[in-house]
Amino acid sequence: MSRLQVVSGKGGTGKTTVAAALALALATEGKRTLLVEVEGRQGIAQLFETEALPYEERKIAVAPGGGEVFALAIDAERALLDYLQMFYKLGSAGRALKKLGAIDFATTIAPGVRDVLLTGKACEAVRRREKHGGYTYDHVVMDAPPTGRITRFLNVNDEVAGLARIGPIHNQAQAVMRVLKSPETAVHLVTLLEEMPVQETADGIAELRDAELPVGNVIVNMVRPHVLDEAAVRAASGDHRDAVAKTLAAAGVTGGTKLVEPLLEQAAEHAQRVELEREQRAVLAGLGVPAYELPFLGDGADIAGLYRLAKELRKLGVGA
Repeated sequence: MSRLQVVSGKGGTGKTTVAAALALALATEGKRTLLVEVEGRQGIAQLFETEALPYEERKIAVAPGGGEVFALAIDAERALLDYLQMFYKLGSAGRALKKLGAIDFATTIAPGVRDVLLTGKACEAVRRREKHGGYTYDHVVMDAPPTGRITRFLNVNDEVAGLARIGPIHNQAQAVMRVLKSPETAVHLVTLLEEMPVQETADGIAELRDAELPVGNVIVNMVRPHVLDEAAVRAASGDHRDAVAKTLAAAGVTGGTKLVEPLLEQAAEHAQRVELEREQRAVLAGLGVPAYELPFLGDGADIAGLYRLAKELRKLGVGA
């Protein structure tokens, strides 16, 4: 079972919601999960209806069975200060660098430094152990950057390791890549049953495989139920229009004749969506990656919705 679960996806697919639900699912039955945010959007805090996350691990939810979900918003500047103290013992000198703006310069301009710090902090949480020898967290879930940037984000440590061939930076990058390219890690991609997100998912999987990063599952989010299929639409059109009107009248619907045409148009649109979704499912099936579907939440992704999605993920076995 992978201990670092990275969740990515095209913007608008609900990857942060899925990451939060996955953290809840993995924390079931007394386990501890750390949910990590790396983009500075405070999306996790909004989902759990709590104040903005600081640069510290804070408990934000209790999972079924007594498990706990902690959350952390990783700040690149704070992570760099930690790094400078850990490897160079700079202490107050590191804080002085921050005041001078050197840290902001390093994390903004230096190639790959920001991503190394973000992924390094998450991997440190994966490896961390308590005094008794057990892991601090059973799982770490990362709400990662979108699919178009995920491979570069995760693989940047290889690039930095190639630039710095000796010393602490080299060792740190190598340690991070040992985690990211091991069975301890799984990269899940969230998509919708729409052409553009599915194509970006296919491209993302190809890039991850080329970089030898471990692909986990495809999670199809916001799947709507099928009410009608094409056969039902054909049955309600043509010679059956009068029958539809009579059925509406028998049901006590006033002005039923005027409703026939709009109802049939909606039915046709629904049938078209069903066909498009069937095509996208076929594309996903050809990727050679397990795909799981989560339902559309009509009431939105509130706390109750997160627990509902977590229950679905447990049932499907995602992340197990």
